[in-house]
Amino acid sequence: MPADTRFAALHGRHSSLIIELPPGEAPLWRYWGPRLPEGSSPGWPLRQTRPLPSFMLDTDQPLTVMPGFGVGWFGQSALLAHSAGQAFAQTFTRCELHWQQPGHACVLVLHDDVARLRVDLSLSLDPASDVLVLRTVLTNTGDAPLDLQWLAAATLPLPGRCERVHSYAGQHVHEFMPQVDALGRSLWRRENRRGRTSHDCFPGAVVATPGATPQAGLVYGAHLAWSGNHQQTIEWLHDGQYQWQLGEWLAPGEVQLAPGQAITTPEVVASCSSAGFDGLAANFHAELRSRLRWPGGAMAARPVHLNTWEGFYFDVHPGPVMALADAAAEVGVERFVLDDGWFHGRHHDRAALGDWWPDETKFPDGLGGLIAHVQALGMQFGLWVEPEMVNPDSELYRAHPEWALQLAGRPLITARNQLVLDISRPEVADYLFGKIDALLRAHPIAYLKWDHNRDLTTAGLADGRAGYRAQVLAFYALVDRLRRAHPQVEIESCSGGGGRIDFAVLRHTHRVWTSDCIDALSRIEIQQGFLQFFPPEIMGAHIGTAPAHTTGRTQAMDFRAAVALPGHLGIEFDLRQLDANARSALRGWIDLYKQLRERLHQGRVWRGSLPDGLVWQAHGDDAGTDLLLLVYRTQPTQHRYTPVLPLPMLQPGSRYRVQQLAPAGTVRPRGAHHTAPFFDALNDEGGVLLDGAWLQQAGLPLPRAQAETAFIVQLRRQGAAA
Repeated sequence: MPADTRFAALHGRHSSLIIELPPGEAPLWRYWGPRLPEGSSPGWPLRQTRPLPSFMLDTDQPLTVMPGFGVGWFGQSALLAHSAGQAFAQTFTRCELHWQQPGHACVLVLHDDVARLRVDLSLSLDPASDVLVLRTVLTNTGDAPLDLQWLAAATLPLPGRCERVHSYAGQHVHEFMPQVDALGRSLWRRENRRGRTSHDCFPGAVVATPGATPQAGLVYGAHLAWSGNHQQTIEWLHDGQYQWQLGEWLAPGEVQLAPGQAITTPEVVASCSSAGFDGLAANFHAELRSRLRWPGGAMAARPVHLNTWEGFYFDVHPGPVMALADAAAEVGVERFVLDDGWFHGRHHDRAALGDWWPDETKFPDGLGGLIAHVQALGMQFGLWVEPEMVNPDSELYRAHPEWALQLAGRPLITARNQLVLDISRPEVADYLFGKIDALLRAHPIAYLKWDHNRDLTTAGLADGRAGYRAQVLAFYALVDRLRRAHPQVEIESCSGGGGRIDFAVLRHTHRVWTSDCIDALSRIEIQQGFLQFFPPEIMGAHIGTAPAHTTGRTQAMDFRAAVALPGHLGIEFDLRQLDANARSALRGWIDLYKQLRERLHQGRVWRGSLPDGLVWQAHGDDAGTDLLLLVYRTQPTQHRYTPVLPLPMLQPGSRYRVQQLAPAGTVRPRGAHHTAPFFDALNDEGGVLLDGAWLQQAGLPLPRAQAETAFIVQLRRQGAAA
């Protein structure tokens, strides 16, 4: 190996990355993949291992950590910028490596002395989660303004054996729709220009190698932690490898850096796993859990919610709401959330957003009496708000029409009869903080459901520039300001359901509303997709009514409850309409959730499906000692005999006590034609003892069941197999 060749390596538990540091240029990507031994390196500089092909530049141009434009690199560039049409080409000719945690975290400082730019690229590979976090800071060191068109938060290398990319499309009430595209020489790109994370274009993906399955095989994942416009691209390179870039999508003229000014990108959160899609999910869950900022420093048991929205919509009045609170307390609800309709003039969705004080006709004495009633029943009180929005028919808009995002000479475009406030204006942020702060100071409100019910259009700031980025940063700042003033308050991110779900919003909040659809069948696919990146304890999952308001489909209470059970459980319908038997059944499911939530909301999650309309997920620890398994039958069986379910996460040298779980009081027929002695035994007090190796390789028998039913079992390790 030539003496002047330098490499830098970062190592996690099961992954490594290596960059080459040639003199006079940006570092080269050499490796990102499964763990390499300490001290392992390529040995030789990359250029000395690959002869130049015909009809090429006389100098090899490999993939760097920051590929530029116009100076020999013909692939996708990590930076597109210019100064009044000049300095449109960039390449970095000096690099400084600063270790922050040797072997785990560093900053690469890159200099372009011609374009007069500096880039600080931070890389941190967490040894606990195997998650790589990258972020880029670009500084204009010149004496002229720099117009920025594109700045990748990260450029990642992918091996040439990657064959497909799994991403998520969607729409309102149908988020996390799985998409699979083959990788090849064609460019793969996803862009979102809606001004929020969006329902239809999740800012992340999973790239799989041949043979990768939910529980095995090499996969790569990345997610842009950002709640606004975004872009990601995977490009085939001429050495047969791929590059993956993620970053903000910037509107024309949105970012101009004055001399000395810098811009910081969002984080990219990335990981690779040789344990398949579920191994990758475990890494992402661990990273997010480590950085959630809970009141008091630790997550409390996730309280059972009741949200009033589908029970009342806008028709909220103290008497019926208090009666619903009484019914909620009787079945074990722990947090009562008053949704839309409580504030000044809010009787429908055509008016009043922006006027954040109680409606005088509905609550002539304010919210205090209702909140006191809820608390006297032993429940926390939560409140819905949508601070970033304003209705043209509101006191606020009549006083300050200039506060809405708008473009001179362009008509304002409403969505859900509302406009978007320019919360980057200090006076707007101060107004909103003042109104919400007053509510939180006046009342013991433990929870805010923070909504955002439209995309951004005519998103111009006061100076006429595009305001997408400024809006997102101002949202984070406003939430943080409220949290500093009220550190005990938890906040949920909602955006027409799942329109603002990402790691960045969860650096500032505590829960997300997964979807406005709470039809249990729809929720199975939505929640399975959600769990690829996010852990179950922050997944809002409610038991809705039948028929479901968004689909018109009807499912039994037991199925609706079983689907909501593994998330952060809630209820969203008028419980007063239930008869005594239905209330008792609901109470049983809530009690079961309270019994299981500690195990559901920590550790690993595994997901999968079987032929014949069976979808399953399991929650447990890495050691395979305690597992909760939920199997959902989504359609009528087409098999005479139900397929068995292999459980690869179990320990082959152990035995497991397996017992079916159900709410207290559930009566199951024994010896009936649709059951078998094995399933009768699962319902006995001691369950059955089964061999771990058998369950791992051959599988657990599953009952024959009707469509839209669930089978829940607990498996506990009892010791070594005989």
